[in-house]
Amino acid sequence: MTHSLALVLQNPAIWRGGDCAPEPAAIASGFPSLDAVLPGSGWPTGALTEILLAREGIGEISLTLPALARLQAGHRDIVWIAPPHVPYAPALAAAGLDLTRFIFVRCATAADQLWAYEQALRAPECGAAFAWLATSDDRVLRRLQVAARDGGTWGVLWRRPGQHAVAAAAPLRLALAPQEGQLAVQVLKRRGGEVVHPILLDVHSLGASRSSCATLTRSDPRTSTGRWN
Repeated sequence: MTHSLALVLQNPAIWRGGDCAPEPAAIASGFPSLDAVLPGSGWPTGALTEILLAREGIGEISLTLPALARLQAGHRDIVWIAPPHVPYAPALAAAGLDLTRFIFVRCATAADQLWAYEQALRAPECGAAFAWLATSDDRVLRRLQVAARDGGTWGVLWRRPGQHAVAAAAPLRLALAPQEGQLAVQVLKRRGGEVVHPILLDVHSLGASRSSCATLTRSDPRTSTGRWN
């Protein structure tokens, strides 16, 4: 009986209340202290992650660069939908990203943004799909979570300053804020026990300067769908 119970408890769909739940697929973030509190020891692939920003330009993009480079090493594309600023290509390249596999999408309407994001999440060739959307429709957000699961894609829904977390379907929710010259990552929701204290990360410690990691620059409404070559 004891042996059978032990086997049951090893199932990845089951976790003890105080533990961090196992995740069937995850990609290392490049920050060991963050991986230690993330289910699966990394960013969940095949799932939606919601990230709230206290303000922009605090290192939020730098936080994701190591994982994006790992995904591209597996010959998968990166898609960004409706970022608030123009991505700075030289910084992305300096971080090890292949710009020929980086797709930047601007849409005319919010409906087009949602459609493009869902398609990217479902695409098997897409490793990561980031979107800066204001939608709070729970039905839409559940559909995006299903799309990420079906596509095996690391989906990130960025919430700009002043926006609230509403994606109940997202299994992982984080809040980012500057603290003591570092990036404080607060785990608001995960599959597992509560993380009481924020994780402090030096997101510029991977050999890149602050200036080269400023991968989002000025807004440019003229920019349309494009791929850097």
